[in-house]
Amino acid sequence: MGRAHEANRAAADQFAANVLPIVRTIQASGITSLAGIAQALNARGVRTARGGEWHASTVRNLLARSPA
Repeated sequence: MGRAHEANRAAADQFAANVLPIVRTIQASGITSLAGIAQALNARGVRTARGGEWHASTVRNLLARSPA
């Protein structure tokens, strides 16, 4: 893997680490579906790593980075 790939991966891992506690709070409140979590993140004004809105697929990808 090249340096750019490693840098992108590190940035994505850091972003996931920052957003994951918010997702866990949302899940603890009873919202467990991917679409529901995406809607809650959007309602809180949390943006994706690229500054966009959350969708079920972006939540799924974020959770796939999670160690647990």
